Amino acid sequence: MTLRNILIHPDPRLKKLCDPVPTVSPEIGALAEDMLQTMYDAPGVGLAAPQVGVLQRLFVMDCVKEDDAAPKPMVLINPEITWTSEEENTYEEGCLSIPDQYAPVTRPKQVRMSWMGLDGKQHEEEFDDLWATCAQHELDHLNGKLFIDYLGAMKRQMITRKMVKLKRENARL
Repeated sequence: MTLRNILIHPDPRLKKLCDPVPTVSPEIGALAEDMLQTMYDAPGVGLAAPQVGVLQRLFVMDCVKEDDAAPKPMVLINPEITWTSEEENTYEEGCLSIPDQYAPVTRPKQVRMSWMGLDGKQHEEEFDDLWATCAQHELDHLNGKLFIDYLGAMKRQMITRKMVKLKRENARL
């Protein structure tokens, strides 16, 4: 298991459409384990493969927030949304690739997703609230979309400038 570096926006890899994972292999299992550990270490509730420089359709998430609750790590390979509710939720979203920046994003309150698990089988589950927001946010990553793409141009440009400055400062360290 290895902690992976998380790409920081702007990075062209974060804007690419990811390729489907052809088969579940030991390498995919190792990638998923690395991503879960990287996500927990960050800390975050979701992490998509392109955020660690792997342009494949895979993300991990665990939205359990209570300290006394057991973690619920999930690995979703080639995920697809099969249904969304008409009811919406607005969350202050953040992103491990856009550190310390948050903005309200409105999305469907509930979604049903289907995906392949590490067991090679198809799974389907309905998510709501934070789980639904996280699943949609991570799926966006696989399609080259960031949460700031939902914001107005001025706010998006301001956040992008902050990230460019952060990357410049980090490069000096």
